[in-house]
Amino acid sequence: MPSFAAVAPNGGALVPLQQQGSDSSDSSTAAVLHTVYHRVQGAPRILVSWGHGNCLRLSYLQQQHKPENESNPNGLQPAVAKGNGGGKVVEIELGKKDENQTLAEKRRIAYASVQAFAYLQSQQLMQIEAPSRAYGTDWWQHVLEYSHSISSALGPSGAPPGSASDVSSDPSKARLICYYQLTTVKAIWDFLEVFYVDKNAASWLPERLVDWLASYDGVLSSATLFSKLANLQQKLLNLRFPEDDEEYWDGIASALAVGWLDIVVNLLRMHGSYQHDQIDNRAVENGLVETIAVLISKMPRLRPSLPPGSPGQAFNFKPEFTKAWERWRSQVAKLDASTYWGECNHPETLRGLKKLVKILLGSIDDLLAATSHWIELLVAHLLHVQPFSKVSEGLASYAIKCMESRTSSNIDESASTEDRLQELMLAILGDDTEVVIAECSRLFDPWFMAHMIELLTAKSKYAQTLLREEQHTLGGISLEELHRLFYSQVLSSHQLTWQLAPVYLSACPRQGLGMLETLLIKQPVSNSDRLALKALEVTRLYDLKAVATTIHRVVGVHHWKHGHKGAGIAWLQQAHDDSRLSAIADELLASYSSKISGCSLQNLEGLVELLGPELHAMQGLSFLHRYSEFKAGLQAIQQLRAKNPDPQKLADTGRQAADSLLQLLKPQVTPERFWLPILHDSVELLEWPEQPLLNVSETHLLLNRLQELLLSKVRGDLEGINPQDLTRLPLERVRLALATNLGRAMLQE
Repeated sequence: MPSFAAVAPNGGALVPLQQQGSDSSDSSTAAVLHTVYHRVQGAPRILVSWGHGNCLRLSYLQQQHKPENESNPNGLQPAVAKGNGGGKVVEIELGKKDENQTLAEKRRIAYASVQAFAYLQSQQLMQIEAPSRAYGTDWWQHVLEYSHSISSALGPSGAPPGSASDVSSDPSKARLICYYQLTTVKAIWDFLEVFYVDKNAASWLPERLVDWLASYDGVLSSATLFSKLANLQQKLLNLRFPEDDEEYWDGIASALAVGWLDIVVNLLRMHGSYQHDQIDNRAVENGLVETIAVLISKMPRLRPSLPPGSPGQAFNFKPEFTKAWERWRSQVAKLDASTYWGECNHPETLRGLKKLVKILLGSIDDLLAATSHWIELLVAHLLHVQPFSKVSEGLASYAIKCMESRTSSNIDESASTEDRLQELMLAILGDDTEVVIAECSRLFDPWFMAHMIELLTAKSKYAQTLLREEQHTLGGISLEELHRLFYSQVLSSHQLTWQLAPVYLSACPRQGLGMLETLLIKQPVSNSDRLALKALEVTRLYDLKAVATTIHRVVGVHHWKHGHKGAGIAWLQQAHDDSRLSAIADELLASYSSKISGCSLQNLEGLVELLGPELHAMQGLSFLHRYSEFKAGLQAIQQLRAKNPDPQKLADTGRQAADSLLQLLKPQVTPERFWLPILHDSVELLEWPEQPLLNVSETHLLLNRLQELLLSKVRGDLEGINPQDLTRLPLERVRLALATNLGRAMLQE
């Protein structure tokens, strides 16, 4: 998230502590969030934890003094006296506060840029997997689209005061510009795009620099042409005849030097000779002003097209531009030698127009006087002195000469001392990739470094080798991967941006997936099911099955420990954790065995439906699945009897229910306390009217279970069974049904 990195005075700490006496509030007088009253005995304690963002939360618990009267007749907690047993919670902000961008703005940029980054990585994977496929566009064009997306995420471009695209007079648009602060990050991003990405920019580089300067001249330093025009714009509101003011002509000359022709034409048309009461007396003067305005409006410009309403004539073909420029320059020279200058009676207008003509003719001294920054002088030199030269080579030497010219003239010595982007811009002009990386690392934050690398490697083989070659000093990773990992750590440190980190970690071939697994495992998924589902979605996208199993297990155990039994079992089932599911089944069965009555097996039917077929793998609750089948068989019998079905079909259904009953009463399947309810449910099967459903041996099994219950009652070792359930009336009905079925089975055999 773009901002200038905070440089610590003690040698560059990663997170420098905010110093006292800075612009923001003093850390020693941090506001108290709330007061804590406690009864913790012992020495004072300081608890440290992270707050929101980069805030460190400190909780100070004062020493608790033992009160004289601890007893209270009402049984109430004694009140804590003032200054006794209290505590304070404060927050200290780490690092220097960024005045240009808020945390919300940084998060907006992070979310807006991740989509463009992910799309570019997918395009790169497609070209790697299918290199012979015809994409119709070169790779640098994909990077150019990516660069435009990132630039638009950083906010709209600015415009010099008084230009056609200046929105300072429109309140609604001015508010938009105020929201998207013109930052140095956007200026350098677009500057890198011109020299490292756009191959077509080399053919009309001077005009590209004119456009870039028009957007970002105001962020270079405090003493630039942008500030001069802003002051002039305010001054013109109170001037009827601006030509009498020297600042008026200086502003026009400066705008003409850097190619802001729309501003020049607009300012010239504000000349006092255009007023109705002056045009008759100042005809020659007005004619000279209008002639220069027309010449500037027809100035040839080597660029594909011009914005609507912009002065000048665009030429995309260099030979045509050369011929048009020579014709236009001859007209300017003819005007310079005209005799009409002697008829101009206004000395300020005469000097100002002569200065404009000299700038159009490429006078070095006038260009030097009209510009305030070395990059402005460089653009003026390329426009008016060397419009035909191939400026892609040796541009850095031109820039150094411009810097030396301004330094020797002592015009902007104060401005040059505060130009913190000077070394970086010179490195970009000279295609010095190592210095560009070093300066960007010094000036900008991890967001810029993680995204800027794509621009450097768009069309430079050397930059690709430098940034993507594995470095042994970095643990076998490349510089490209290092910056992506660093930015991923920044994203992972905040709960609102951690979900963006997997996009960048997946682009790191060596250590990315390992850090992604660590990031997902360390998320507090047990606190929120929504967070757990989000983490599971990430594991699905990147095929991290082991991490998904761990997340399911952590959430399941958390739910179970906090009493959410159904949710806990559901999460553990998705984790396929058979050992924990079996332990939970045993614990759940023991809990139900000690709390519910013998006839309340129905309370477990909802749990049976939740667990489903997974019950077969759990020893503790496997009988519940069989009990569910047994109850379903009894219900099916009742439904069939109501419909008068085929006797054979009814007998088959009864036999299936009898088989489920026998499975339930096998040894070590059903706990003893559930035998009596099951035997009560089996009476309907034992009294089957058509034929006996259980043979002699099967009936003996049921009799043995009933006999074991009676012996346990005599011994007094009934566990989880209410003795009142073994009264005479319930037992007699079960005995009678068993005896009846046994006799019928013997007769049948």
